Parts: sequence; structure tokens; C-alpha cells
Amino acid sequence: MDKMLIEFYKSGNIVIPLFLLKRYSDLKLELDEFIFLIYLSNKKDKSPFNPTQISEDLNISLKEVMKYISLLTDKKFLSVDVIKNEKNILEDVINLDNFYKKISLLAMSESNKNKTEMDKSVFTFIETEFGRTLSPMENEIIKSWLENGSTEELVKEAVKEATFNGVNNLRYIDKILYEWGKKGIKNKEDVEKNRNNHRQKDKEEQLEEIFDYNWFEEDDGDDE
Repeated sequence: MDKMLIEFYKSGNIVIPLFLLKRYSDLKLELDEFIFLIYLSNKKDKSPFNPTQISEDLNISLKEVMKYISLLTDKKFLSVDVIKNEKNILEDVINLDNFYKKISLLAMSESNKNKTEMDKSVFTFIETEFGRTLSPMENEIIKSWLENGSTEELVKEAVKEATFNGVNNLRYIDKILYEWGKKGIKNKEDVEKNRNNHRQKDKEEQLEEIFDYNWFEEDDGDDE
């Protein structure tokens, strides 16, 4: 394994998704098996099976190459298929479709895990802001916000907006999210920009009131 790892690093052009590097063990793979699969996946898809080339690239023996092929075939990560090439000649090719399917399932699992963690943080945040436990109905309403495109960040900003105005019910927050949606507000930066625009508009309206006031019209009732 050490020799393979050294050659793996030397190659300098192997691409490994970070999440896969962190979670390859969830696929029940040993590090050397994982490296072998990543090496194959960086080759042309369904390229001709060339044990000698693999042996040279990874600095392992032909016997070890065949051992990995057999082991990973048994684990259903790859298969060696026989196909006709462009010249209509039969040849062996490495098929990694099963490996890609397993990676896809792992990625989905990672995404669902992150979403669950995100959801929990939103619920906890709202309960802290409200100072009470959310009801089952309120949990469902919050879930619907997230499922319909409102981000965790945007929901938190709407909650802050509501509590700042002294309101702590989801109906009011839902209205805020609806109005923000119509204005194209999608994140914290958009919310801040919208608030700044409101402040600027308020200042302009105050200035207009000052300038519109007729300072020369005095109440002369007391002088008569």
C-alpha cells in the first residue's frame, strides 16, 4: 500500500472529491482499495483493461493488480466487461458504474445529513428567539419554508425582523418571507440592502416634510 500511495502522490493529476476523501471508509473500503478505484476513475471511462500499465503507474506487481481487481469485483465496485471496440475487436474494459452509483448514494446521504443539521439549527434558533417550544404545526410550517426555497439564513433574518418588531408568531414571519420573495430578497446581504433602502427613504421623506413646512406662516391668534 505504501508504494501505491507514493506513486499516487507523485502522479500529481489525480482528482479526489473532498467529501469522498473524508467518507470513503463509509463505503467499506480500505485506503489502498480506495486509491486503486480513484486511479481507475481518473482514466478514460471504460478504457481498455491494461494490467501492465496499472502495475507501472502504481508501482505494484501484476499479481497485486489482479488481487485488487478480484477483490473490488467481489465487493461490487467494478467489473471487467468484454466489448467490441471501434475496430470491432473484442477487448476487456474496466466498468466502474457500480462505484459511481455508490458514490452518488453517499453524496445524497451527506446532503440529507447537512439538511437535517440545518433544519435542527433553524428550529432551535426560533425556539430561542420565541422563548418557548415550537408546536408540531409550527414545525411543519418551518419545514415548508425550507422545502419551498427559503434558506436557513433568510428564515433567521425574518425571525429577527419579527422579534425586533415585537411579534413572535409564524404568520407574521410567513408574511415577511412572502414580501421578501416578491422583492427578490434571497440572503442576508439582500435583507441588509433592503433595510438600508428603507432607512434612506425614511430620511428623504423626513427632509421633504421639513422643506415643505411653511416657516413663514405663524399663528398670529395671540396678537389680535
